[in-house]
Parts: sequence; C-alpha cells; structure tokens
Amino acid sequence: MMKRVPFTGDEKNSLHVALDRHRDAVLWKLEGLDDEQLRRPMTPSGTNLLGLVKHLGGAELGWFCEAFGRETGPLPFDFDDENSDMRVEPHESTEDVLAFYARARAAADQVIGELDVDDLGTAWFGDTVSLRWVLIHMATETARHAGHVDILRELIDGAAGDHNRA
Repeated sequence: MMKRVPFTGDEKNSLHVALDRHRDAVLWKLEGLDDEQLRRPMTPSGTNLLGLVKHLGGAELGWFCEAFGRETGPLPFDFDDENSDMRVEPHESTEDVLAFYARARAAADQVIGELDVDDLGTAWFGDTVSLRWVLIHMATETARHAGHVDILRELIDGAAGDHNRA
C-alpha cells in the first residue's frame, strides 16, 4: 500500500512520510528484475537502477548522518572518483547495495527521530543546514531519482507507475 502524506500532519512527520513514500517507490521499481537488468546501463552516462539506489544510500548518510555529526559506517565509494557513488562495481552484489540502502535509511530515520526540524548541522561544503532543509532536500532528491528509476524500469520491461497499486 502506498504511503500517503498526512493531510493534517505535523511538519516533521509529513516531511518524513513524503521521503518514505519515494524511498519505497524506488525499491518497488526494482522488484521482479534480475541482476543483469538492475545493472544494465540505460543511458550514455551508464546510469542503471542499482547505481541510483547506491547513490541514494550515500546521499542519506551524507545529509542525515555526516551533517549532524553521526557515524556513517563504511561507505562503498572511491572518494577520488566523483561518480563512484552511481556505479556498482563487479564485486558489489545486488544484496550488498540493497543492504547499504537499508542501512542508510535506518541511520537517517534514527537521526530524524532524535532531532527537531530546527536542529542545525553542517553540510559537506560548510554551510549550516536545518533538519527541515535536509528533509525537504532528500524528499525532492529521492523523488527526482524515483522518476529516473521509473523511466529506466519502463525502458527495461514496460512496467510503469510510481507506486504499487495493490
């Protein structure tokens, strides 16, 4: 069942549900595909479904954990390669990438649960950010990539839609 942003909910819960709705859509769009389909480059830049999930996991850990002084755990990126967060390496299994995203979501959810929307952190580039801003940013970032995932999935097997209607 698709999550619905509460029509009269409080700010933090509404933003969190909006983020969760798009997180769930990303994962739903991967269902039923095999490893080759999840890794298949679908654009000239090499964008693929699993790479988008890896990127979103890194973004969640960066914005929610690093920005608010929390541990991220190991990150599967080469920090000398600015595109490594979008690329799934041959030694990384589908299960590894999905577990990384699940770990990132859980860590982000813990931060969201512990902080108020007005609590402040520091972005990777040095600016001060509020949890409110990070929630808005990650909901829009995840929605943007959920749209990419939707298009890639449709190109792979024709499946379309932004959520499971069952």
